[in-house]
Amino acid sequence: MQRNELRKLLENVKEHKIDVAEALDRLKNLPYEDLGFAVIDHHRALRKGFPEVVFCQGKTAEQVAGIFKKLGGGDRVILGTRASDEAFLKVREIYPEAIYNELARTIVIGGGKQPAQKGRILVVSAGTADLPVAEEAAVTAEVMGNEVRRVYDVGVAGIHRLLDKLDEMRWAHVIIVVAGMEGALASVVGGLAEQPVIAVPTSVGYGASFNGLAALLSMLNSCASGVSVVNIDNGFGAAAMANAITRMMEGARE
Repeated sequence: MQRNELRKLLENVKEHKIDVAEALDRLKNLPYEDLGFAVIDHHRALRKGFPEVVFCQGKTAEQVAGIFKKLGGGDRVILGTRASDEAFLKVREIYPEAIYNELARTIVIGGGKQPAQKGRILVVSAGTADLPVAEEAAVTAEVMGNEVRRVYDVGVAGIHRLLDKLDEMRWAHVIIVVAGMEGALASVVGGLAEQPVIAVPTSVGYGASFNGLAALLSMLNSCASGVSVVNIDNGFGAAAMANAITRMMEGARE
């Protein structure tokens, strides 16, 4: 249950549009619901500002669809990450309006119902091979209610490509930088930008990149100030952190 749903429910009780028994019935699944194979956190939207996100990898298509069925409904925006085509097809049987981003491997229901209102997030990728992780970050940030712009394939091998995008960097409240190989792009952006920079190392690279470990260590050792780092290939985690920042900004404006 999201904050606006709970507020409306309480107002309906206050105005005698529904009775207490009905309100209690609607609240019976707070804070969680046990499905046997999963325990769904229905309280997360109230605590964190966004419902529980479904990590689809490792789950069967039927399990993914079952979780979406319990989480969805009304105007809720529900996100699934690391989703397969098979899982999407099962979810679409329940929610025909579900959208699948094959590159990002995300499933979204209700994404078109929420206006962007929190903040401006720029997602920057070093190379085209980094796009699956970058798109996961971009989609996540969008469905959480942020305005998102993308600047892709601007890695340090051709630094002039990034320098042509300085206006985009100035536009953003938070910048997410996605890079594999040696991960140098995060330090470059961190040295140019005054905004918080969230670096995402990817597992892209040749043997000595150690599936992203080289980029991770490079980003952790960045000499640029204001750069934080999430786990390898964790575009979702970067977007969730960026959203936490813009959510605080939204609260400050109120």
